[in-house]
Amino acid sequence: MKSDLKLDIFPHILPRVFFERVKGFAATNPALAASIKRWLKIPMLWDLEARLRMMKEFKGYRQVLTLSLPAIEFLAGPEESPALARLGNEGMAEIVARYPDQFPAFVASLPMNNVPASLAEMDYAIRKLGAKGIQVFTNVNGRPLDEPEYFPIFERCVKTFDLPVWLHPVRTAKFADYPGEAKSKYEIWWLFGWPYETSACMARIVFSGMLQKLPEMKVITHHLGAMAPFLEARIGLGMDQMGARTSDEDYGALLKRLGKRPLDYFKMFYGDTSVNGSASAIRCGLDFFGADRVLFGTDCPFDPEGGPTFIRETIRALDTLKLPEAVESKVYHGNAMRMLRLHLALSPGGKAGANPRARR
Repeated sequence: MKSDLKLDIFPHILPRVFFERVKGFAATNPALAASIKRWLKIPMLWDLEARLRMMKEFKGYRQVLTLSLPAIEFLAGPEESPALARLGNEGMAEIVARYPDQFPAFVASLPMNNVPASLAEMDYAIRKLGAKGIQVFTNVNGRPLDEPEYFPIFERCVKTFDLPVWLHPVRTAKFADYPGEAKSKYEIWWLFGWPYETSACMARIVFSGMLQKLPEMKVITHHLGAMAPFLEARIGLGMDQMGARTSDEDYGALLKRLGKRPLDYFKMFYGDTSVNGSASAIRCGLDFFGADRVLFGTDCPFDPEGGPTFIRETIRALDTLKLPEAVESKVYHGNAMRMLRLHLALSPGGKAGANPRARR
């Protein structure tokens, strides 16, 4: 009999102690205060009791916790960021320990502006706290993730722990839409900038050869692969001609070195269903990545109600698609349990309990 378990792998939270520290930073940093203006008005982001009450509205609903923006490296310099990452990870681990049925796992945050500290924090968060992967952002204070300095972080996550990488877009109004302007207007930096940012980051990972070096790397792209599924044919037939548009670099030789079509590498990513409840977008993502690489995710609590809307609308969209039961089970919980090596007791009617030892 079918289980009602719905395991959300991309909701966001700020543990209360971490949230208080962020507010402290914002008190003396006007730019930060502006960037977290919305965060401060969403109680379910930092009020755990409010979140738990909201989650009861949805039968079988559970969350794998990820730390909300701002990124650790945006908040603090390389000397202070390791302690901030530790505070966030220990706060997340405490929530999971207190409420394992509602929150069976969490994802580690890293101080990406300090690579040695990131490696040490990954070891601590996964080995000691039970984290089930790492979250990184599409750039590190403006630097791309394919810079060689960051490769050891991905290599350790893959080769030592065989756990996924959660990839979240990060871009601010400072990324102007036109060279002649100082900032992006009308929140275009978020509306279209974040999907572009994610897609560009995916391309850098592909063309830098990271997926050749780490073919087992599992990168979960927020918002279902952003632009890639919709632009499948543009990536396919377009990048099969890579180098034809460029005269100052030999991209034709790079294309040969890749060993297979760029499109095939793009399909090695994973995506969550966080597309604000668009059934057609989820269908597009499933067609692109395949049922084994799409996971249920909602972006909770960043919706107009501050929590339930995206959950409700994502479930409604999946229901609308009338997926085969085997595919629906993979999306809702099967793929996540396999990738995170979670052992959750499934039973008809949606009751699911976490095995505490599975988090170690």
